[in-house]
Amino acid sequence: MEQASHDLMEAADEAGISSSAVDHTVRQILDLIRNRALSIGDVLPTERELGELFGASRNTIREALRTIRTYGLIDPKPRVGAVLADRQNVAIQNFFAAQMDISKTSFHDIQGFRRIIEVSVGDHIILNASAAELEALDEVNGLIETSKDVQEAAQRDFDFHLALMKLAGNRMLVQTYQFLSPVILHIMTVGKSIRPVLSETRHAHGEIIAALRARDRIAYCYLMSRHLDFGLRFVPDDLENARISATNPVQPAISSKDLHHV
Repeated sequence: MEQASHDLMEAADEAGISSSAVDHTVRQILDLIRNRALSIGDVLPTERELGELFGASRNTIREALRTIRTYGLIDPKPRVGAVLADRQNVAIQNFFAAQMDISKTSFHDIQGFRRIIEVSVGDHIILNASAAELEALDEVNGLIETSKDVQEAAQRDFDFHLALMKLAGNRMLVQTYQFLSPVILHIMTVGKSIRPVLSETRHAHGEIIAALRARDRIAYCYLMSRHLDFGLRFVPDDLENARISATNPVQPAISSKDLHHV
């Protein structure tokens, strides 16, 4: 958040305007979009029209539109102007990931959020998931042990949990989980870099699937909570350095053998 604010202030200073004026104009433009009930594809008023409407300079309007465009809410169209875009989901996801601090506290917060969500969806899945859907979930789980590196293993681990969320039948829940994907994937990557044993992950997922097939709510809640808590044992106090070690190409790569054996 501090870095994003710093960047916006620098851009405003270069244009010779105050960041507070830009922020105020951003809010005015967003209010305009809401009040006029504009939708994706609709064209915003021109910079000149916005300036006259809000009593703002052209530089202020331009910086405000640039800010809004950064978050994926509008796209510039040649000979048309600023058009409401359909990239909000990606923009919000990237913005959220950029603000999430790399710390043990944030790890606990994310795992706590996941526990609330992933344990709670068990009731719906047990009551509504078909045998075919659980079979498909099992197939997603089976891909984990074929991963060639830590990044692929983390992605396939995430794919399993996302597939589980989709069985809840709630689009908003799935979108929220997808917004969190950069942060969750980072956590999974760090965890697998420290303890890269994919057979354990597949086994834990398999037990969860078995509880769903048995329509055993108590077993599902216990196994999912245990699975999410397990990763906390391997989180280093210095998560930032762990992130650097996990992603730095200079560091020795974890081999396929390491991924599948203790």
